[in-house]
Amino acid sequence: MNLTDEPRLAELIVALSRITALGMGQFPDETIRSCLLAMRLAQRMDLGKSDVRDIYYVTLLQHAGCTAYAYETAALFGGDDIAVRAGGARIDFTNPMEALPYLLMEVGSTARPIGRARAVILAVSKGNDFSRELSRANCEVAVHMTRRLGLGSGVQRSLNEIYERWDGKGNPQKLAGDDIALPARFAQVTNQAILFDRLGGPELAVETIRRRSDSALDPSIASEFLRHGIQLLEEISSADASVAVIDSEPKPHRRIPEHRLDDVAAAFADMVDLKSSFTHGHSTAVARLAEAAAAKLGLAESEVVRIRRASLLHDIGRVGVANGIWDKPGPLTATEWEQVRLHPYYAERILSRSPLLAPLASLAGMHHERQDGSGYHRQATASTIPTGARLLAAADAYQAMTQERPHRPAFTPDTAAEQLNAEATQGQLDTEAVRAVLDAAGQPPIRNRGSWPAGLSDREVEVLRLVARGCSNREIGSRLYISPKTAGHHVQHIYSKTGVSTRAGAAMFAMEHDLVHP
Repeated sequence: MNLTDEPRLAELIVALSRITALGMGQFPDETIRSCLLAMRLAQRMDLGKSDVRDIYYVTLLQHAGCTAYAYETAALFGGDDIAVRAGGARIDFTNPMEALPYLLMEVGSTARPIGRARAVILAVSKGNDFSRELSRANCEVAVHMTRRLGLGSGVQRSLNEIYERWDGKGNPQKLAGDDIALPARFAQVTNQAILFDRLGGPELAVETIRRRSDSALDPSIASEFLRHGIQLLEEISSADASVAVIDSEPKPHRRIPEHRLDDVAAAFADMVDLKSSFTHGHSTAVARLAEAAAAKLGLAESEVVRIRRASLLHDIGRVGVANGIWDKPGPLTATEWEQVRLHPYYAERILSRSPLLAPLASLAGMHHERQDGSGYHRQATASTIPTGARLLAAADAYQAMTQERPHRPAFTPDTAAEQLNAEATQGQLDTEAVRAVLDAAGQPPIRNRGSWPAGLSDREVEVLRLVARGCSNREIGSRLYISPKTAGHHVQHIYSKTGVSTRAGAAMFAMEHDLVHP
């Protein structure tokens, strides 16, 4: 393969930006437009090539940690983590005139009255601690993603400082002024400008940047926007953002070897699966199973690769559905089910808009279709469901059954196999696909003792799995029959060895190294 045949990393990062925009409750191209604005401002300010390059990637990846604190956000604020992120993005929480109306009127607005009252009380009493921990987790996961994408220390540092403020009142490090990485400061200005342009047009964007200059935002970057912002916003609104953002990537363009596409797709998958503690490692396990099943059916190697990659990305649409739905222990309402049914549609639309990932879109979008037309989102029937989608549907169903869910314990492999066969007999799943998936499932290989990554011990791996699930030291102690103090010592050793400091970071490490399941 020639260098020019290798795909550009920017194409993949643009797709990731659409996933994270979904998780932020934004329009799909909002982060892309933020990047375009940042590049135009950077060019006017005559910055060095290295700074401009880092600004490009940082603005596209600024929300890469959006799933890190989704569970905690939903638990604290009434279930809808996406609404909290979307609403909170507008608010300067250091300004009581903005913060109090938001806390009283919008927090928990989708919950029942008692739940909403609880959410407001918790928001007021724990707001500062929550903001600090959310920032720390989001930053850690964004840096983790950046490392897996192969980007450098400048981008990683900037994403670790994306929630800091010019006046030193940000999180988690309380950095101020020029101590904050320049690309992070650009992303802050352009993110706010694009957000308020959507909410009220260029005039509101200009007014908001003027008001927040020298407090939340770098005054020099804000000043440049105030001089040229309306013109630049009009230029961006008339451009094809998908094309323009690729054209705006600084040279030399970063390319990625074809064999590393799986690594990037796996990073996307882990970021998505992080959203709920019940889905950690789900997508990579589905991909492994679907790939093996496709090989057993004797499919062409190119089709096996396509199925594997579609399987890694099949659940990216889950980011657009609130955790209060995914983590609900009881039956879903009709309205909640409608939200669930949208997630394969979201996945298909995001993938279809990327020339590089479009060949995976239809397979990923059909992973909940059933042979008898009872699936979603199309209610497709057997004649229109290709073999790859049939395999993915069976692999996804089997893997989901063998994982714990909020409304039920995990099925044993034998019970899951019985259920999968029953669905094939009832005409929901393809019999041949089920047979291949069950043949591929088998028993997982046993890892040799002492072979754990980062020098973790067997006991530390057991603790890591529970930390990733969000268990407290007391809960870990209860499950492993050790004291909470001992559990705490294990947790600190794990954090030290793996280089993380949050549950989200631990979960990403566990997924990256295939440690989620025994």
